[in-house]
Amino acid sequence: MTHITTSFDTSRLLSQQKNIGKAYLEFLRVPALSAGLYVLGIGEEDKQRPHNEDEMYYVVRGRAQFRVVENGVARDQAVAAGTILYVPAHAEHRFHDISEDLALLVLFAPAETSA
Repeated sequence: MTHITTSFDTSRLLSQQKNIGKAYLEFLRVPALSAGLYVLGIGEEDKQRPHNEDEMYYVVRGRAQFRVVENGVARDQAVAAGTILYVPAHAEHRFHDISEDLALLVLFAPAETSA
């Protein structure tokens, strides 16, 4: 999909994500980046693997721990609504100990190749 200018409504995206029944809903793809909404429920396992692209997360809602492995060392950080995370390409990372339903805006640059 290519757009000159557009806007997205978070509540509408959350509704679409719920209707498709998958954790990830991609809603924008252009060569330089892709964007999606990633939703994980309380106690759910985050099964993602490292990506070939740089990635940013914005926590729309929820609470969890975020683990990233850098140079073989795992580092955990608490995340909540408003938290912004940057993950470099190929870094192992995942959300865990999800204590409130988690909704994340995800940006990949360039566009994610595995979507």
